[in-house]
Amino acid sequence: MQKELQWFKEFESLVPECKGWVNHNGETPRQVFTRDHMNLLKEAQAWMKQTAKSYIIVGTLIITTMFAAAFSVPGGNNGNGFPIFAHKRLFLAYIMSDAISLFSASTSVLTFLGILTFRYTEDDFLKSLPTMLIIGILTLLISVATMSVAFCAAVSIMLRRRWWVIFSLVLLASMPVVVFLSSQSRLLFEILYSTYGPAIFNRKRCFIIEKILCITMEFTRKLMKRRK
Repeated sequence: MQKELQWFKEFESLVPECKGWVNHNGETPRQVFTRDHMNLLKEAQAWMKQTAKSYIIVGTLIITTMFAAAFSVPGGNNGNGFPIFAHKRLFLAYIMSDAISLFSASTSVLTFLGILTFRYTEDDFLKSLPTMLIIGILTLLISVATMSVAFCAAVSIMLRRRWWVIFSLVLLASMPVVVFLSSQSRLLFEILYSTYGPAIFNRKRCFIIEKILCITMEFTRKLMKRRK
């Protein structure tokens, strides 16, 4: 749907006078576009909502886990309620990564909730919805990565100098990040490129295309006038 809108917007920018044209049914180019892409709009809306719901489930699980981890620190607390390993640098890394993961997941869930409650007009698929989807995926990726960092920090604090165990668990903890990144990187790259990449037509190279379109549209316009 986004690609179709980009083609339509690019055509309007090349031939601005076409906005006032009407066909034999009295329809403007925008009305024809809306009618021809009605089914595509419904499919895009359904895909966007289903994708947002899937990400919300993952984000909610991370929020629940990291919120509980913030109050059940590794090593426990002393009699005054102060963390026993608070003096260690790894404990600071644990707390910081836990907080980042929690707030990133919360941002991601709220972003995808915003997608579910969006108006879903045609122009929303041009910039607004893709941008929200990019923000949601990126913040969820940050949340997964920092969740793994928090786990590694907690394991390092509790196991201390058992490096072979720590190294093995760090490798296992990096697997969710690698899987998530490999499965979502293509989608993220495609959305980023189609939303913020170069235009469909490079204005410096499309002078000939613009002239051909203008001549064609002018010829079509005269032909329609003759039929009337």
